[in-house]
Amino acid sequence: MNKKILVAYFSHSGNTREIAIQIHKNIGSNIFEIQSVNPYPSEYNEVVEQAKQELQSGYQPELKTAVKDMKSYEAVFIGYPNWWGTIPRPVAAFLSKHDFSGKTIVPFCTHEGSRLGRSITDITRLCPQSTVLNGLAVRGREVKNAQNEVSEWLRKIGMIE
Repeated sequence: MNKKILVAYFSHSGNTREIAIQIHKNIGSNIFEIQSVNPYPSEYNEVVEQAKQELQSGYQPELKTAVKDMKSYEAVFIGYPNWWGTIPRPVAAFLSKHDFSGKTIVPFCTHEGSRLGRSITDITRLCPQSTVLNGLAVRGREVKNAQNEVSEWLRKIGMIE
């Protein structure tokens, strides 16, 4: 297990979790689920509306847990569903609560057509002292069959041979 790499992810439907697990299995990293104290509603339209309001207000939810000893990681994969063209607010809270200075951040997202949106720009803004690598975007309906796409991306960015 590569203890210098962390795969941290937020997943509402389970799609992003699936990609996080695939990455974890490929690179032998530690894995961490970003969870807000107050869970999101399960009904789609309610989640969409809540996510929109949170983004517009700049809200950052309280998180259930924090990563212990973030200093020990050299690279951190950040996974999320693309909500309103960017990272969900729990991911923004996670990035704001930890110091990523000098670390490599590797974004990956699940989406239904919007790919990475402006999430890379927003991650870079929240972590200005970090190196942000090219991200991976996987359609939600394709996550179960994305192993080859994930492996190829990991090779391309130099995380596996």
